[in-house]
Formats: sequence, structure tokens, C-alpha cells
Amino acid sequence: MTPPPEPAPEVERLARAALTRVLEPGDELGGRWIREHGPARLLDLLRTPTGAPTPLTGAGPERLDGYRRRAAVAEPHRDLDTAARHDIRFLCPGDPDWPTQLDDLGDAAPTALWARGRAPLRTWALRSVALVGARACTPYGAHMAALLAAGLAERGWVVVSGAAYGIDGAAHRAVLAAGGATLAVLACGLDTGYPRGHLGLLRRITDQGLLLGELPPGGHPTPSRFIQRNRLIAALTRGTVVVEAAHRSGSLVTARAAARLGRHTMAVPGPATSGLSAGVHELLRGEATLVTDAAEVIELVGEMGELAPPRRGPVCPRDLLAPAAVRVHEALPAGRPVTPGELARATGADTDEVIGRLYELHSLGFVERQGDAWRLTTPRKDAAPQTDRPRRGGA
Repeated sequence: MTPPPEPAPEVERLARAALTRVLEPGDELGGRWIREHGPARLLDLLRTPTGAPTPLTGAGPERLDGYRRRAAVAEPHRDLDTAARHDIRFLCPGDPDWPTQLDDLGDAAPTALWARGRAPLRTWALRSVALVGARACTPYGAHMAALLAAGLAERGWVVVSGAAYGIDGAAHRAVLAAGGATLAVLACGLDTGYPRGHLGLLRRITDQGLLLGELPPGGHPTPSRFIQRNRLIAALTRGTVVVEAAHRSGSLVTARAAARLGRHTMAVPGPATSGLSAGVHELLRGEATLVTDAAEVIELVGEMGELAPPRRGPVCPRDLLAPAAVRVHEALPAGRPVTPGELARATGADTDEVIGRLYELHSLGFVERQGDAWRLTTPRKDAAPQTDRPRRGGA
């Protein structure tokens, strides 16, 4: 038997546009049907009269009837026309701008995507980091989100978040202020604008970055759509950073989805007594890596060799001494002078070597001579630690 001809690309695009009204984001049953039958054939099957034989398996009569009711009223031409009026692009798998890492979601991959903004989605996604966290964040959380986002933007990374209040908004604003690239993934139609208090921010992201979503124009947000939006954020990016999240935060859903997909999962620690950091600390006890700045994030998600600088505290004057001089210095008792012979016995070194080290310590201001004996110099109250310098060599 000759196989049926492949549907024309335009027919498939129309079918996918219609299916964004029929299938909920992350619907794995619908994704399996698309894989088995193709989008055009699936739409035809869903538009057959109720009660007619169907090869669609896995759904009971009530659920299948719900799919059919939505398929009957889907008008892809109208949705595409509405999208065009709002400068919204429609992207399908196989398009040049489609991010192929979304294939990692398997049957939960998006049927299609709606995008607003001129930025190249596929290119941006290849060098992107998700930054998510609590809506009711603390000033500390907002500060850390802005610090990380601006640092990533300045290093040429795209910051992806959900445009929600709190951490999301702080991250987007910091990138925009730094003149960087940011992408907001929404749980509603891109013409809807949610949350309403972020309409100005969404316009700025559209102008300087990109809005992205799975729902057609007019689609409204629901709790389940926010959860499914999080899987999309995790799949698009090289890694997810969580800044402040309570135990039941949706940000933890994003982080755990990233871990399941083999992406890097990172978290910024907060006060141990803060409920908004309890979920973050739970992540850090498990699959997440602790990060405190953009350099540490890039060390994980970037190319080999993009290492964060070593972390060191201030260098004290004694840190610059050679090890042998340190031993002599440590053997000097506080408050009384001692002879080189006593120091030689205390350190196990030769007396001549001890004398040489004492003169070295004297030249650096650590000791002072009293006749044939030596004592520690009383430190000045205004002495301050020196800046980082390499330790002097020598034995």
C-alpha cells in the first residue's frame, strides 16, 4: 500500500496553530498523538464526529470529548491574523529559529511557540541562563537577582525568567538597565500581558529582548499553565539559578525540571532563619550547586576554562612571611624577650638560622631587639590588612 502523502508545510503549520488551542502546555498524551499521527492528521481525527472509530488511544470518552470540543471551535487563521497584528511570530519544530533543546522534553515538548520581539530565539537559547525565585522576595533576594542578572548580561549571556513580580522582575530590569539580552516566558497569550502591573516591563522586554509562550493570542493564565511554563524555562536554558524560594515555590519546580533534563541547577543561599530561603537550602542539600555571583554561574554553564576567580580573604602581613620566619615568629612569647638560643631550642632550628630570621622579622617590623634578646613588636592600633599579594618564597 502506498503511504499517504506528507501534508504540505502550510497545512501542518495551521494544524499546529489550531492544536495550541486544543492541547494544554505539557500535555504528554497530545504530544504522543502528534508523534504517532502528525499534527494535521491528529486535528482531522479530533474533528471526526463523536462516536466514530478513532485510533487515538489513552484517553477516556470524557477526555476525548473535551479535545474534540476544543478542536471544533479552533480557528487557526484568526489566531495567526491576530498574532500578526500584534507583531507575534509563530514558530514550529523544524523552523530555523526553533530551539532544538526543547526536544529533550519528549512528548511534553511544545506543539508550537508564539514569540514577540525580533531577537533570534535559537541563538539566544544556546547561551542562556534561567534566573527564578520568589514573588514576595526580600530586598536581599531582589539585590542578589539584580547582581547576578546584570553580571550575566555584561558577559554576553541571555537571562531567562517568567516576568512575575519579585525575583523575575528584578532580574529582567537589571538586564535591561545593563543593555543586555533577556527573554520572558509567559503562561498566557503574548497579547494578554500578565501580570498587569508589569505591562511596562513587558513592553521594554519586547523592544530589547523577547517574549515567548505556548498559548495563542487571548490565552489566559492558570495555575497549571504556570507550572508547565516552568518546564519550558528549564528546557530552554543551559542552567537554572534559584534566588529565594519557599518549600512550595514554583521556582523549585523549574530547578527540578532542569535537573531531570540534565541542565545545571544552582541556588543562592539566604539566611538560615528565612522561610523564603528554605526551599533554596533544600535544593543545596540535594541537587543544586551553591553560587554567589555571575562568574560562578558561568564557570558551570560556560565553555571549558571559563573559571571563576579564586576566593580569598584579606592578606595579613604575617601571611607574606616565608615558612621558616613564621616558625620563629610563632615561637616568640608575648610580653617578654627571649634569646636566639631559646628560640633555636623551641623551633628545632640552628641558632644562626634563627638569628637570620630574627633580623628578617626586624626589618619587616615584627620584632625588636633588647640587648642580646628579642621580643615581639607591639602592633599599632591603626595597622590594616594588606591587599592580596602572592606569598614570598623561600624556606
